[in-house]
Amino acid sequence: MTDAPDAEQDSDADAEAPRGQRAPLPPASDAVRAEWGRRVEAEYRSAAITQHLTLWLIQMGASPDLIDDGLRIVKDELAHARLSHRVHARAGGGALPALRRETLGLRSTGDEPLEMAVARAGVEVFCLGETVAVPLFKVLREGCTVPVARRALDRILRDEVRHRDFGWTLLRYLLEQPCAPAVRQLVEREFHAMFTRLRRSYMPPGGARRAAISDDDRAWGLMPPARYGEILERAVERDYAPRFGEHGLDATAAWRAATAPDRSAAPP
Repeated sequence: MTDAPDAEQDSDADAEAPRGQRAPLPPASDAVRAEWGRRVEAEYRSAAITQHLTLWLIQMGASPDLIDDGLRIVKDELAHARLSHRVHARAGGGALPALRRETLGLRSTGDEPLEMAVARAGVEVFCLGETVAVPLFKVLREGCTVPVARRALDRILRDEVRHRDFGWTLLRYLLEQPCAPAVRQLVEREFHAMFTRLRRSYMPPGGARRAAISDDDRAWGLMPPARYGEILERAVERDYAPRFGEHGLDATAAWRAATAPDRSAAPP
């Protein structure tokens, strides 16, 4: 992972203040380095997944506007990775582990129409993932005061709004095609699993009890693990329910099913 144009702009911005007038940065913890390193990997992975999804859109002869939007998102994600790497390095982070190549793309079952694979990825990655990313990065940005981290979050938050909108535009497009009934059935069938995976990512066991972090970590753009779950639950009500509801899809019921206790595991 190397710095590139966006990171160079960070260096230029830092250099605008005379050396003696630069405010010292708060100390960066292991948690800060680990989190920004994870963000580098996540942004590279998002770039690869979006590139793959855009290839599928090309192969199915989708709207040129959707294809253009997908390609732009790929460039955004790579820029986010560079900016995140800059923060990781400024925090004292070292070399990052190699990315697992098997995670850098999408998979299709091979025996389903390409439109179904596009619908599955579009809903889970963009309608779900990118939609909750908007309020998530907004909260991260609010508490961030370290300049290099704040600039990264400024750019990421600005782009995430467009990435979210891409997902909903893609879903609307698919529901206007002849494949619409099959797309609707796929979403209704897989909603539960998608929400279960999303919940596992944002609400891991014990996360709700971790409601505090240090002021220094917050200044570097982190937030308590408990806040992730709170933001996700709020997104279900404010974003998922009304947006999917416009298409006759019940996100609230799917979320409730995904968060219901597993009674099969209870003792007799």
